[in-house]
Amino acid sequence: MDTTVPATDVPRVLPRDEWVRTLPQTIVASCVLLLDAEDRMLLLRYAEDEPGAGLWGLPGGMLDHGEDPLGAACRELHEETGIVLDREPRFIGYDHRADVKGTGPVIDFYFHGGRLAPGQPVRRSDEHDQDGLIALADLESTPLATPLPALTALHEAALTGTVVCLREGLPH
Repeated sequence: MDTTVPATDVPRVLPRDEWVRTLPQTIVASCVLLLDAEDRMLLLRYAEDEPGAGLWGLPGGMLDHGEDPLGAACRELHEETGIVLDREPRFIGYDHRADVKGTGPVIDFYFHGGRLAPGQPVRRSDEHDQDGLIALADLESTPLATPLPALTALHEAALTGTVVCLREGLPH
């Protein structure tokens, strides 16, 4: 026979503010995929003194406090390229990565910003030292910040009007 009596002076749940502090912290970032008339992607190369130096990636970055992913995508695109979109970009996917360089989990949101006008100027930020319109076929030998399977899936989502769910840079 069990004679154990539950303690009555122990709280059954944490107060909300304490419980919230126990939740996992996740970094959130947003990126914009822009295509030209030939379906090439606008990519930027990180400058020598930046994390990811020499790697090519989509315009984008981390959210500011209180910012939503769509707003961050538009802000980062403008900061990194000088481009202001004439319409709201369309959500095309997300990528959940369990741990990025020891910082913990990251969720990247991806948006399709449409097509670049021919001759669209790119005004790079100091964070990048090169930009280019690059076809998927030319990316196999390019050092990438975003894995090629992810860029391929996002490119397809942009062209087909679909959404892709990525995990660790791979479609699922």
